[in-house]
Amino acid sequence: MNQSLPAIDVADMTAVYHEQPVLWDVDLQVPPGVLMAIVGPNGAVKTTLIKCILGLIKPVAGKLLIQGKTYKDARESVAYVPQRGSVDWDFPTNVLDVVEMGRYGALGWLKRPGKNERDAAMRALDKVGMASFANRQISQLSGGQQQRVFLARALAQDADIYLMDEPFQGVDATTERAIIELLRELRAAGKTVVAVHHDPVTVPEYFDWVTLLNVRKIASGPVDDVFTDENLRLTYGGVVAFVNHPGNGNGIANGGNGHRAEPDARSTETAA
Repeated sequence: MNQSLPAIDVADMTAVYHEQPVLWDVDLQVPPGVLMAIVGPNGAVKTTLIKCILGLIKPVAGKLLIQGKTYKDARESVAYVPQRGSVDWDFPTNVLDVVEMGRYGALGWLKRPGKNERDAAMRALDKVGMASFANRQISQLSGGQQQRVFLARALAQDADIYLMDEPFQGVDATTERAIIELLRELRAAGKTVVAVHHDPVTVPEYFDWVTLLNVRKIASGPVDDVFTDENLRLTYGGVVAFVNHPGNGNGIANGGNGHRAEPDARSTETAA
């Protein structure tokens, strides 16, 4: 990865849904080697940003560069972990086959995966604690196990940039801890991880960079600088409550009071 260029560079991006803007004039630069959360109200705007970066949704305006290249030229350096709920888990395939799919970009579509690809898939499964499930049908796995399999598929791709849509959604506490340790290992290896994240309470503990999004970008930068109660109020459009969280450290940047911000249930939500 070229450390002198942003891992992701979004300029003036606007996307619409049913003729209504869901992303409006978003500028965003993600530096290489960070673990970044995308946080905002319930709705599709956070996922929309990820899908625009991946080319799955075509914005009506704006430019995107991945490590200084168009996504088409840089796609092999990007791995994607979709929302678990968006996947057809009844598809008749086993765990190892799913993880091997992460190698197809490097292999090419005309070649069948061989021993090297199988070995890489098994190493990735071992990394997420799922090697013993290699021959299990994916429909027979729990939600947390399914999420680990999709993480393994991304790991097998050996990308520079990992885009993840709600990687902690619907998993138990043990799996959540395992996932965050894995993400930290990726960051330590110089990888860039961008994750749509639903729980503002854990942002200061899990991430070092955050983007606050509500149709427009509210703020983006190091957690210690931008994860403030004022920015959270601007993001969620309502009252922000504070909750204690064990092992919190200094809490949010502007308070240092041992509390973290959580959107109040009365907050205005933006659906997309």
